Amino acid sequence: MASTASRRNYAIVTLAYWADTLADGAIRMLVLFHFYQLGYGAMQVASLFLFYELFGVVTNLAGGMLASRFGLKSTLFMGLGTQMVALSLLAFLPATLLTVAWVMVSQALSGIAKDLTKMSSKSAVKLVAGDGEGRLYRWVALLTGSKNALKGVGFFLGGLLLSTVGFQKAVGVLMVVVGIALLVAAVMMRGGLGDEKRDRKAKFGRMFSENRAVNLLSVARLFLFGARDVWFVVALPVFLSGVLGWKFWQAGGFMALWVIGYGAVQALAPVILRGRDPTGRTATWLAWLLAVIPAGIAMGLVSGWSAPVVVIGGLIGFGLVFALNSAVHSFLILDYADHDKVAMNVGVYYMANACGRLLGTVLSGGLYQMGLASGSNGGLVWCLLASAMLLAATGVLSLRLPRG
Repeated sequence: MASTASRRNYAIVTLAYWADTLADGAIRMLVLFHFYQLGYGAMQVASLFLFYELFGVVTNLAGGMLASRFGLKSTLFMGLGTQMVALSLLAFLPATLLTVAWVMVSQALSGIAKDLTKMSSKSAVKLVAGDGEGRLYRWVALLTGSKNALKGVGFFLGGLLLSTVGFQKAVGVLMVVVGIALLVAAVMMRGGLGDEKRDRKAKFGRMFSENRAVNLLSVARLFLFGARDVWFVVALPVFLSGVLGWKFWQAGGFMALWVIGYGAVQALAPVILRGRDPTGRTATWLAWLLAVIPAGIAMGLVSGWSAPVVVIGGLIGFGLVFALNSAVHSFLILDYADHDKVAMNVGVYYMANACGRLLGTVLSGGLYQMGLASGSNGGLVWCLLASAMLLAATGVLSLRLPRG
């Protein structure tokens, strides 16, 4: 069982993670809607986030090694400091002078910051919760669910700030949020977090896990998050604004409510799944169930049903099942991870997660742009069909996870 100091430090890490998550969700909406408002197409908007996802892959891979060598406290401060630099690149340059290349660099730093803080917080759960019956599952579900709820608040905050105070002032507000979190962590954190697990000789070549279950789950995670982002990251907000005619704050608000609800379901996953520790079997049937939903939404749009009803209703169902699937994955990676390599195992897992987001982002912009040739709904339909195929791959991989 972890010491009182470790528990206290873990609480501070979690609060810092929440602040960074809020800013991360808000800046995504700010950048997306600001450039869409300037007349950029779906593929151009998607390109703004390519470095964000690409550097997330690199950060998760190297972050596990850095945490193993220098401790989770160090990676936390690296993440918050990097986020401040990323936001400053957007806050002090007039919005009219922002170029795609400049925003891509800022987003690259944001991706690094987000994944360093996430890896620090998620790894700390394993160290603090231990292997008590059901405790790890509950704590992971609560942390993951609350994080996603705050990301949803960030989506709404980004759309609202863009509509009310403009791009630059909105970024300034986010700098204050992250700066306060950095100051609180610097003043209140005492000692280290999981320092007894540090491996000062950790090397990059040892990052890739020899644990078969960790590797299988990581690849399944890649396809799972690719399936979400292929229609959620670019295609959905562009569809809501460009096809359905929603205002930015309405689209951002709706996506915020979806992510908040998704986070609440994640936090309640142990209750919904009757409190039992999930297994590979749980991940498998959830993946197959999830694959049916985007396919059904696509069929409804092609059949000429009411687009708002089909998309909103389908998105609610997708969010419910996806949240349960993601919560199960988040528990399984910590359950499978070796105690002496938890940061490295989690790093590889979230590297795969970032690869999935990168894949989904690229496909989201490209497929949406190409699908528009077949009608206003065609872009979203293409993305939904790609989502269903990626989820089918997730189900196939999950069949090979430990069943007990």
